[in-house]
Amino acid sequence: MRIAMIGTGYVGLVSGACFSEFGTEVVCVDKDTGKIDGLNNGRIPIYEPGLDKLVETNFKAGRLTFTTDLAAAVAGADCVFIAVGTPSRRGDGHADLSYVWAAAEEIARAITGYTVVVTKSTVPVGTGREVARIIRETNPTADFDVVSNPEFLREGSAIGDFMRPDRVVIGASTERAREVMRSLYRPLFLIETPIVFTSIETSELIKYAANTFLAAKITFINEIADLCEKVGADVHDVAKGIGLDGRIGKKFLHPGPGYGGSCFPKDTLALVKTAQDFGAPLRIIETVVDINDKRKKAMAGRVVEAAGGSLVGKTVAVLGLTFKPNTDDMRDSPSLDIVPALLAAGATVRAYDPEGMHEARKMLPPEVIFCDTAYETMGGAHVLTIVTEWNEFRSLDLARVKSLMVEPVMVDLRNVYDPEPMAQAGFRYTSIGRGTKPTA
Repeated sequence: MRIAMIGTGYVGLVSGACFSEFGTEVVCVDKDTGKIDGLNNGRIPIYEPGLDKLVETNFKAGRLTFTTDLAAAVAGADCVFIAVGTPSRRGDGHADLSYVWAAAEEIARAITGYTVVVTKSTVPVGTGREVARIIRETNPTADFDVVSNPEFLREGSAIGDFMRPDRVVIGASTERAREVMRSLYRPLFLIETPIVFTSIETSELIKYAANTFLAAKITFINEIADLCEKVGADVHDVAKGIGLDGRIGKKFLHPGPGYGGSCFPKDTLALVKTAQDFGAPLRIIETVVDINDKRKKAMAGRVVEAAGGSLVGKTVAVLGLTFKPNTDDMRDSPSLDIVPALLAAGATVRAYDPEGMHEARKMLPPEVIFCDTAYETMGGAHVLTIVTEWNEFRSLDLARVKSLMVEPVMVDLRNVYDPEPMAQAGFRYTSIGRGTKPTA
């Protein structure tokens, strides 16, 4: 089988590389000449553990190629995946589908023979039908079907998620298209992965419903954490107590500064707008969006409070800038709210992230002092705050940390450390939702 993957962003590149690992011939297409040249020379444009080796192996085997020539890639392909960006549209919060529409037109002009056109991008309900209309209008003789096949990849563990998924969702309207998709996903069928066939509209909605539910779960435990602080409870014990209930589950019950990344912020907002347009408003998700935005903005206040009520003339060391560990993705990261707020409060900010420094320099104010190591941020610092829970921050040499800082103050927004040992080490320690344990 031969497929074309339109778009070499996070979803397109990971999906293309994984399909090629299954033995499928994959051509990845992008208009960015620099990105394609880089991929052809072994340079991976994103950080994802294991992706570089996967691309290298399948590129050398000839199963994975990269090009800017969409027409050549689509001609003769059994499946063409649309994996372009769908960012929030400025002004109204709807998903910007302009890249999807442009891809559909180009695909229509290049189709030769029966082709399954698959929307892999996260798109609102109705997008698949519109893609079909565009293709028919552009090329009335095209022999094709449109399928929805949403991705459920977590940044930092995307390859494992693709190779051993909880499920594969396929929205198709003809048996002919379903058979092609069965053939494509046969390696997963053989390991008994659930393959869920639905209508196109149902498949599109499943993706949004999944992401917004997880965002709501994160927001729920964050609010419970705030309550724990007021009543003297421990949010981790609460999370364990409810997470052991099979109806709830333990995942995504980790308190923090709010969700970010390329999916949850834009997908919650897009679903809210879609629901409003159809006259079925989702009040729960509207509240989730509002609470999360306010939470990220409020986190800097915890640092100010820990510093004694003022950051004027003080230095804050910030560890972690990406929205989660094991990625270089800065999109909607809590740090984009926290760091500017610290600067506005009068602080000097010294920051470090293991993989996100390049992107952070483009997105954070120029006043930020970027450091080469975690310990370099701490020199002369009055407060240390952990914003992203990278593994290398989990076992800091606390004696060294204390010796570098002006004052031993830590604000742990990811609850990496335990309050009692921190107090014993002489730190004034603040965390999220742990009201029962003493601080120094």
